[in-house]
Amino acid sequence: MSTSRGGQQGQHDAEGQADEPPRRKRKSRKGEEKPLVAPTPPPPADTRAQRVLYVGCEGESTEPDYLNYLNERFGDGSLSGGRRFKIQPVYTKNGYTPARAVAAAQSRAGEDEAWALFDRDKHHDIADAVKLAAEQGTEVCFSHPSFELWLLLHFQDFGGRRSGKNEDVIAALRKADPAFKKFDTRNNKSVKDKRRTALDEKESGAVSRARRMVKQCEHGRCEAKSTRKDRYQWAGAPERPDPLIPQSGHAADCPVLGRDPSTDVWRLLVSLEIVDA
Repeated sequence: MSTSRGGQQGQHDAEGQADEPPRRKRKSRKGEEKPLVAPTPPPPADTRAQRVLYVGCEGESTEPDYLNYLNERFGDGSLSGGRRFKIQPVYTKNGYTPARAVAAAQSRAGEDEAWALFDRDKHHDIADAVKLAAEQGTEVCFSHPSFELWLLLHFQDFGGRRSGKNEDVIAALRKADPAFKKFDTRNNKSVKDKRRTALDEKESGAVSRARRMVKQCEHGRCEAKSTRKDRYQWAGAPERPDPLIPQSGHAADCPVLGRDPSTDVWRLLVSLEIVDA
């Protein structure tokens, strides 16, 4: 034993080190111990809270409105049901041609996903748009004769070749629901308010009808199969061992302009898991 300078005996361990007297715990002003909290680690650099898609739109009103509807209705990102995606519509006043819609999406997307929505109408650069999209990995949602066909499929089936003419589609859409009664009159082609309400909860029916149209393609070997695997992975996404994007279902040798009528917009909803394939 040894005696400290203060007259108290200090104990030594086996190696001759003196034990230190116990320290008093610091307390807060309210007399409660302050908990020791480890700092929050920074998130990994490669994680994404949302899946981000830049979608080039041929039109300046209808398509961007619809994409914003998908954002607000399904892509809120909440952990209690949101799909955690964000669509960024890319459009311009007076619209893009199909090839420019593809290029605009590609230029904005960077490392995010690039998609393009365009119609048959009377465009002459559709083949160029499809080629450009394939070269850069941009996903295409092509509608023949128009995007309005996709809206109509929320309410009913539609068939018969239109050769790019849209009048019959618009006429059927106006009759399909009162919210669309004045669609495309006085340049009123928006998809807002009551029109969004009219579309709500009809997504599965629209996808089913669009896929049936693929099977009815005159090419004879086209079929939108029910299996789907998703190329895109993000934080919180389910694991998929064989990542493939849902395809249009049309055969590789089926000419794009021969898909009359048809719409590939259903692929976007399936890819975002809004509707099961």
